[in-house]
Amino acid sequence: MMNFRQRMGWIGVGLYLLASVAAVYYIFEISQTYNRLALAQVEKAAGAQTKWSGDASSSSPSSTSWIVTLKTRLLLLPFWVWATIFLIPYLQVFLFLYSCTRADPKTVGYCILPICLAVLCNRHQTFAKASNQISRLQLIDT
Repeated sequence: MMNFRQRMGWIGVGLYLLASVAAVYYIFEISQTYNRLALAQVEKAAGAQTKWSGDASSSSPSSTSWIVTLKTRLLLLPFWVWATIFLIPYLQVFLFLYSCTRADPKTVGYCILPICLAVLCNRHQTFAKASNQISRLQLIDT
């Protein structure tokens, strides 16, 4: 039998996944901003190829604003950087919600990276203390 926390955890997981699908659909299908940015990148790449071939179109770099420059530099980042920037927090929230569906309330949140590292370091320290105590006992017993 599931308790209230587990039911709310499953509802949270479902709503989180539904909101994720809706956001991805909006970004790639409905929003024209992404389409304009992608088209600008393609046109820019085509313009760079013609510039290298000798048909240089004169565009003043001082006429572009810093926002446009920032957008173009961010769009030039590789895909794996963007995937890392968005996937790590996304997976952390998803795994936290998923851990809320566990039967044991003490294990909620162990899959979040900082908590996981703290638990692992704490286990290592307690293991080292226990092994030191065992070695002391062996020295006394012998």
